[in-house]
Amino acid sequence: MAEISRRQFIAGTTAAVGAAAFAGRRAFADGAKKITSGTDIVTLGRSGIKTSVLGVGTGTHGGNDQVDIGQEAFTRMIRHALERGIRYIDTADMYKTHLFVRLALKGVAREKYFIQTKTTAKHPEVAKADIERFRQELRIDHLDTLLMHCMTTGSWQTDMRPVMDVLQDAKAKGRVRAVGISCHGFEPLAASVDCDWIDVQLARINPFGKIMDGEPADVAALLKKMHDSGRGVLGMKIFGEGQIDTPEKRFESLKYVLGLGSVDAFTIGFVSTEQIDDTLEMIARALA
Repeated sequence: MAEISRRQFIAGTTAAVGAAAFAGRRAFADGAKKITSGTDIVTLGRSGIKTSVLGVGTGTHGGNDQVDIGQEAFTRMIRHALERGIRYIDTADMYKTHLFVRLALKGVAREKYFIQTKTTAKHPEVAKADIERFRQELRIDHLDTLLMHCMTTGSWQTDMRPVMDVLQDAKAKGRVRAVGISCHGFEPLAASVDCDWIDVQLARINPFGKIMDGEPADVAALLKKMHDSGRGVLGMKIFGEGQIDTPEKRFESLKYVLGLGSVDAFTIGFVSTEQIDDTLEMIARALA
């Protein structure tokens, strides 16, 4: 999608944003807890898992941005996030950041953080091995959420059924608390709407259509269906992996996502404590 000006964005999406904000207010009026900050604790649908609204992503540009700052700075950033009240940490085997996360969390009580990771396994035996390896690499007895990473076809439910069964078995045994997917493409995202196997859905969402799986309004409509069905909905690419590159646009994106009423929590790929503080401040303004 071509870059658009802020004026064009506002002119083209005022009605959609207004409708989303109204939907969010209506949900609050119906008894849902109103979010007041990025560190508020939310429940991820029927999974019952609780985490903070804002999460720290460790996969910017495939994890390279986080790895490049080094372990010391990464640990400082994670500890700062925890001190500010952020519980949610997103990682993946593909990012090569499990060790960074483990060292950053050394000595932190397990109940103080929520870890989401992802497997690219296409074979059930590889998935079984991944689960045990992830637990060892992260030095935790259970994974809070484990996702099948980067579904790219509408037939993923059929193609990935053996792996899905492995993840479901791991959940039954307490090694994983919730299972789900992330998608790359509108077709696999649309195909996931009616899949009862999914506890949590990780989806790319922002109002500018940057690094997304479809037009914002189309993706938002799917996320609403997922949320209404009781699924935990997690957002990513809120800042378009750096492509939403001004404070004004980032604020607009946060306001849009928070106003949808169907995104429970979301991650942003931080590389500094200052970025965390700035984002928490913008969230507070967006919710005011």
